[in-house]
Amino acid sequence: MMQTLQQLRSGQLAGAVRLQLRGGLTDFPREIFDLADTLEILDLTGNALSALPDDLPRLHRLRIIFCSENQFTELPAVLGRCPSLTMIGFKANRIVSVPAAALPPQLRWLILTDNRIEQLPAEIGRCTDMQKLMLSGNRLSALPPELTHCGKLELLRISANKLSGLPEWLPAMPRLAWLAFAGNPFSEAAMPPAASISWGELHILHKLGEGASGVINQATFNGEPVAVKVYKGAMTSDGLPEQEMAACIGAGTHPNLIPVLGTIPDHPARLPALVMPLVDPGLRSLAGPPSFASCTRDVYADHQRFSAEALLGIARGVASAAAHLHARGIMHGDLYAHNILNCGTGKAVLGDFGGASRFEPGSALAAALERLEVRAFGYLLEELLERCEEELPLVRALANDCLRPAPATRPAFAEALARLAAA
Repeated sequence: MMQTLQQLRSGQLAGAVRLQLRGGLTDFPREIFDLADTLEILDLTGNALSALPDDLPRLHRLRIIFCSENQFTELPAVLGRCPSLTMIGFKANRIVSVPAAALPPQLRWLILTDNRIEQLPAEIGRCTDMQKLMLSGNRLSALPPELTHCGKLELLRISANKLSGLPEWLPAMPRLAWLAFAGNPFSEAAMPPAASISWGELHILHKLGEGASGVINQATFNGEPVAVKVYKGAMTSDGLPEQEMAACIGAGTHPNLIPVLGTIPDHPARLPALVMPLVDPGLRSLAGPPSFASCTRDVYADHQRFSAEALLGIARGVASAAAHLHARGIMHGDLYAHNILNCGTGKAVLGDFGGASRFEPGSALAAALERLEVRAFGYLLEELLERCEEELPLVRALANDCLRPAPATRPAFAEALARLAAA
C-alpha cells in the first residue's frame, strides 16, 4: 500500500518494514532515516529523483530498493555500501553508467531494464550470489566475461540491446535456465506471415486480464468467442512486444500451445494486437510468479497437490510443446509454472511468449539453447514432484538429469518426452 510523505513526517509510519512513496519527489526525504532500525523494502518508483544520499547505508536493514521511473543517469555508487542490500531495481531511468562501486557483493537480483547502458563493469563478476539479472532495452554491445563467475545466475534478460552474438560461455553457465535475447542485431528476423483481422470485425466484450506487455479482452469474431491481446507498445522486463508477437506467430499449431488466429493491422490507437482462440475457462495458472523471497522460483498454493496422472499429463504436454518450439527455432525463455495453464487433471497449455527468442534451428547454438531451457523444465519437474501424491522414481531421475550442471550432459526435450511416456 502506498504511503504519503505527510504520514512519514507525522510519525505514523514508525516501525515500518516497507515504505512506498510516490508524488514527484526531487530529493530523498531525510525522514526515511527515522525508520533505519526496521525498514527492509524501499520503493521510490515514479518520482523525479536523480541522486541518493551518501549516508544511505544508515538504513542497515534495507534489503530491497526500487527507484524505477526516475531521472538517474548513473547507478548510485552508494548502493554498494549498503550492508544488507540484495535486490536493486532502477528500470526506466536514463542510466548510462554503472560504476563498479554501485554493486554490493551480496546482490541477488538486479533490474536495469530500459536505460542507456553501453557497458557493464567487470566487477559484476564479484556478485557471486547473483540469480536474476535484467538488462533488456539498453545499448550493450558485449557482456563482460567476468559474468562467468556468477555461477548461481539462473535468469538473464538481454533483449533489445546491440549484441552481435551470444558469447560461447553464456549457454554453458551451470545454473542458467531462463534467457531472453530477442531484438538484438544477431537475432532480428522478419515477422512471420499471419492472417489480418480488421478491428471492425471484432466485438469487444470485457477485459480478461492484464500483464506486463498488454491487455487481454474477450471478444467475438465471426460469431465465435476469441481473446484479443493489445500490446502496450512499451519495453517490458523481457523485451519488445513485436518480438513476442513474432514468436507467438512463429510457434504455429500445437495442442499444448495457444494458436494465433491473426493480427490486427488497424487498431484505433495503432497498437500491435493479436487475436487468439478463447482458452477453456477451467484452465488456471499452475502457480504464482516468484516472490522477493523465492527470487527465481515460482510460488505454489500451500494446499496444492498433484496426482501422478496429473503430473505426467502436465510434464508430457510442456515437454512436447517445448520440443515443438525448439524444432521451429524458438526458445520460450520463460518456461515457468506461472506461464502454464492447467485444468487440474493433467491438461496443460504453455503461454506467455514475452521472453521468447528465435534462433537458427540445427545449429550448435540451437543445441546449447535447448539444454539451457531443459534446465528450466527440470526445475518444473522438481516442483511438481515436491507436491505429488506418489513417488515417481523415473520422473525424479529425469528431473535430476535435466538439472545437471554441465548443460551438454542434459537430455534434449525429445528424450525427456520419451522418458515421460515410459514413466
